[in-house]
Amino acid sequence: MSGRPTTPRAREQEMDTEQQQSIAVIGVGTMGRGIARAFASAGFHTRVCDRDADALSTGMARLDADLERSEARGRLTTEDRQAVMDRLSTSTSLAATVAGVELVVEAVPEDLDLKRRVFTDLEHHAPASAILATNTSALSIASIASAIETPGRVVGLHFFNPVHRMELVEVVVALDTDPAVTRRAVGLCEAIGKTTIEVVDRAGFATSRINAMIGNEAFQMLMEGVATAEDIDTAMRLALHHPMGPFELVDLVGLDVRLAVLRRLHDSLGERFRPSPLLVELVEAGRLGRKTGHGVFRYGDDGTRIG
Repeated sequence: MSGRPTTPRAREQEMDTEQQQSIAVIGVGTMGRGIARAFASAGFHTRVCDRDADALSTGMARLDADLERSEARGRLTTEDRQAVMDRLSTSTSLAATVAGVELVVEAVPEDLDLKRRVFTDLEHHAPASAILATNTSALSIASIASAIETPGRVVGLHFFNPVHRMELVEVVVALDTDPAVTRRAVGLCEAIGKTTIEVVDRAGFATSRINAMIGNEAFQMLMEGVATAEDIDTAMRLALHHPMGPFELVDLVGLDVRLAVLRRLHDSLGERFRPSPLLVELVEAGRLGRKTGHGVFRYGDDGTRIG
């Protein structure tokens, strides 16, 4: 399925100020704050929750810094930036965050037990009519949904980083997902200018499965000395028209995240997804990408690449 992209300003004009919808995002890591920004930019009142007050403060400061960079590059006006921040609210209370919302997007770390605990709390506190979505990139939606008594309201919404620029959302339909929930989820994603595809709840969905294999092969090539990381990235951008090379991308997403996805795919789909030893070595060394200042490449405090 596909949606016709709309600008945040056009979307805001379509919505009556008195009837603006509210959504909640649980987790304020890279994906959580990106999803929150996307909905707030499109005119939604957006509540962000993290039970760790320090993590919440740090995450929102980074979101504001992201907006500031967009303004500096001419992609946002000062007025637009302030409007986005005005639509964002924060809380360390999950119950307060989800009260009265139409959609909850869970964006906590990729840990099945953690996500299941979050969904148990969401079922207890969110309105019965609210869609409960998970932003997992590889975990089974059915496994997450099985933690609650109403699995039909659970759907996967797989956004991509950086959320405000990436056009696609994978809408992942589990065995028990109510078709009406799927339709509503598609509509909300289209309302923020995203194109959607519907995929069945299988390991790696459509994009993670292909992307993980490409990225893993890039690490194998680097380990074998086929080419430098910079040249492999250049080849993928210029010859295959990828917007980012595989090493640029993995540094942005996090090497630990990529390794976790590969390990799940390896368990589910077999040897072709066995993680490259080089990727494992870098993660064990703490070289996780931009968030640690060093992954395949090095980064300064402001996130710019060094050397």
